[in-house]
Amino acid sequence: MQSSNGRSHARVRYDDPWYDALASGWGEADAAADAVPEAREEGARAAADIYLEVQRSAAFQEVRSRYRRFVVPAVIGFLAWYLAYVVVATTAPGLMARPVAGAVNVAMLAGLGQFLSTFLLTWAYARHARLRRDRAALDLRWDTQELTRGARGGHR
Repeated sequence: MQSSNGRSHARVRYDDPWYDALASGWGEADAAADAVPEAREEGARAAADIYLEVQRSAAFQEVRSRYRRFVVPAVIGFLAWYLAYVVVATTAPGLMARPVAGAVNVAMLAGLGQFLSTFLLTWAYARHARLRRDRAALDLRWDTQELTRGARGGHR
């Protein structure tokens, strides 16, 4: 098979469901050229049904629940901390200007606390995802890829 730049390419087949043909730029034109439009539409409908089934599954709901149980309180807490900083800086400039140590005042410590809390929240989110959601999400993705591959008629 000749490509547009004149080089010969053999068909590449990846059995790994993590392989993304679109991201690599390989194979997409070949798969689209070989597929019959009716079969592609039927495969797309079957894949859509699979995604809806996975979305309704208990495993998917558990992953989403774990995500929400972390993110909602974290967002509320972080926004409350940020808004408190802004409100106090605006309404109590005397308090914010109070020196703590030398040229360092309350406003500087609170501002640095904003940066620190951002990094801590990012670390906590990554840790929570790694320990509580990643494995289950990867298992779901693997299963979904296998099911959609089967619905589309084999490997790409």
